[in-house]
Amino acid sequence: MLKVGLFLLVVPSLVLMTFFFIDQSAVEACLANNGSFNYLLNECDLEQKHPFIPLMARYPLLVNGSMLLSVVGLLLCMKGLLWRPPQGSIND
Repeated sequence: MLKVGLFLLVVPSLVLMTFFFIDQSAVEACLANNGSFNYLLNECDLEQKHPFIPLMARYPLLVNGSMLLSVVGLLLCMKGLLWRPPQGSIND
């Protein structure tokens, strides 16, 4: 239970952070070239200005799903740490 909880606590957050930093590096590269990043098309536009659209608004399932999995992982870690199996049973 504890191993699964730790996996669910850490991995979704790492996936979300990786996705965010890849997205952010594309935006920074566009701004370094004096462009405006089009968040809807996910491309750099050197002609027009585009409004900022947060990651949460563009990918709500990714953000909410990873946070939900992390909370489930936290609860499983708490369960694994607080409720130990009785003596004599097989540990995983």
